[in-house]
Amino acid sequence: MLRLEGVEIAYGDAPALFDVSVHVDRGELVAIVGPNGAGKTTLVNAIARLLPFRKGSMHFQGTDVTKISPQAMGAHGIAVIPEGRRLFTQMTVEENLDMGCYRRNSRAFRDQSLAEVYALFPILRERRHQISGTMSGGQQQMVAIARALMSRPEVLLIDEPSLGLAPIMVSQVFEIIQKIHRGGMSILLIEQNVNKSLDVAERAYVLDCGRLIAEGAPSELRSRPEIAGAYLGHASP
Repeated sequence: MLRLEGVEIAYGDAPALFDVSVHVDRGELVAIVGPNGAGKTTLVNAIARLLPFRKGSMHFQGTDVTKISPQAMGAHGIAVIPEGRRLFTQMTVEENLDMGCYRRNSRAFRDQSLAEVYALFPILRERRHQISGTMSGGQQQMVAIARALMSRPEVLLIDEPSLGLAPIMVSQVFEIIQKIHRGGMSILLIEQNVNKSLDVAERAYVLDCGRLIAEGAPSELRSRPEIAGAYLGHASP
């Protein structure tokens, strides 16, 4: 469904990603995990078309989207939930949600999307008139996810959803991601919380120093001593 092959990214003359190839199949939840400085944000920005490829390609549903603009991503069915949520903090919850389908000139589309989002996030229906900047970090993350769903995308790219959240809210956000996935959504999750990511993913990549160093099912990655020791904080059994 979404496939990157041999992607290399550089900032000026400084390489940042080296020969990165990843794919997400339809209905799959794939995680890309790694420590701070691994290159995860660079990869997200590359997929979101905010950075040009030095080498490599990106295809979505068989179409080459390597050179499309960031604005065209939504039209192709790819929704990005950026690190830090980036809400319109002076706007209400519902006004933020409306921004998720502002390119759709259809009241019926908007109303149906809003009904689906409120069914998934009842608390957002209750708080729909609240200024989003007054909400907790976890609630703001819910708004960010819901806003992305308003366009009814084919795949969600979620960048660091646990960033800055209390542990209890991290668990709630990951439960929401699982629920969305169970509904059939294809998801690419980029996250430094390796254990939480492996709990929900069907397959995962480990990125470090701009290179993919491992790929596999969560159980397989957890069983590898070099992965468990370096990224999970413990030795494998």
